[in-house]
Amino acid sequence: MPTIHPTAIIEKGATFGEAVAIGPHCHVGPGVSIGEGTELRANVCVYGNTTIGSQCMIWPGAVLGGDPQDLKFAGEDSRLTIGDRNEIREHVTINKGTEADSGVTTVGSDNLIMAYAHVAHDCVIGNHVILTNSVQLAGHVAVEDHAAVGGASAVHHFVTIGAYGFVAGMTRVVHDVPPFMFVEGNPAKVRAVNSVAVQRHGLGTGALHALKHAWRLLYRNIAEGEGIGDTRSALAELEQAYPGQPQVQRVIDSVKRSTQGTFGRYRESLRQDKKYQNPVK
Repeated sequence: MPTIHPTAIIEKGATFGEAVAIGPHCHVGPGVSIGEGTELRANVCVYGNTTIGSQCMIWPGAVLGGDPQDLKFAGEDSRLTIGDRNEIREHVTINKGTEADSGVTTVGSDNLIMAYAHVAHDCVIGNHVILTNSVQLAGHVAVEDHAAVGGASAVHHFVTIGAYGFVAGMTRVVHDVPPFMFVEGNPAKVRAVNSVAVQRHGLGTGALHALKHAWRLLYRNIAEGEGIGDTRSALAELEQAYPGQPQVQRVIDSVKRSTQGTFGRYRESLRQDKKYQNPVK
């Protein structure tokens, strides 16, 4: 049975798994489902059609499943889905989706979302993601597996942050972030390979050397006017140099999608077709 503090407000229709703990002054709405072992510490509000998985820790002041902060939202039926083993810290806000997208805001599993971060409507957060303090994600943003976003960074709507990518603190992100890359600035620029993530996740020195070569061709040389003259020829050289190399291929695929997208944002090009349900991991 769940443990529910007597000051908590639990509306009829809410459902709980075993060993759920609801702390003082929490408010859980009628369309909410909370999985086994998840704890709402205190003053947590969960609204809408929201599903939270097992073994999550939700800290005081968090508001999950609230209506989108979008003038187009007209009260349509939409959802927020949160996976397992997530830690959602103080005063985080995560809004549910809209019919302009798939109708679902999705947060995967094993994520850390730090204090005062905001995840807007229709965002798709993968697994093992870190959003540090006061990160602000606009609507329709995708953050792929093992990516990290530094404190007080702001991410434009429809941006994709690639797997194992790192966004430095206080960065303004208006274009897609390639996987395995480190970006920083206002607006953001690709500064280096995220070597820490490559090493931490055991991808090997071969992958690291290949990714550094990709960075030099795609970003350093083009920016400095050295050697490779444009992105297309750099991509062709990488495809020839590293056939079948999985990490470099992910970078190539990401750059191609972004350059073929709108304003350097792949997901923005899908706006009319509403094909947001399955972002590339």
